[in-house]
Amino acid sequence: QVQLEESGGGLVQAGGSARLSCATSGGTFTIYAMGWFRQASGKEREFVAAISRMGGNTDYADSVKGRFTISRDNAKMTLFLQMNSLKPEDTAEYYCAAVWSLGDGVFTERQRYNYWGRGTRVTVSS
Repeated sequence: QVQLEESGGGLVQAGGSARLSCATSGGTFTIYAMGWFRQASGKEREFVAAISRMGGNTDYADSVKGRFTISRDNAKMTLFLQMNSLKPEDTAEYYCAAVWSLGDGVFTERQRYNYWGRGTRVTVSS
């Protein structure tokens, strides 16, 4: 069973950048498609970005498209989220998630994911 641990959150000024990492252990990283989700205070957890198990396919929420980039290093068993041009509305707890996958698809639905990290907080000040 894979374990996930996020890092890289913190306080960032609007217009700035941050890079989140999700270190994994306890499983074969390349059998999992991965995703990033976020949850702002008082709101439901929402999809941010997803990447297929071999990294060939990605998908993004419209709200982050063109600003965020998801990537993975399968040799290091780590998932990344590069966030540029951050806005105050990006403030949230960010979670990485994993789902066992046979093909090279991406998954945007929260309910599809079996494994979750504990989250890392990103606060964007105006």
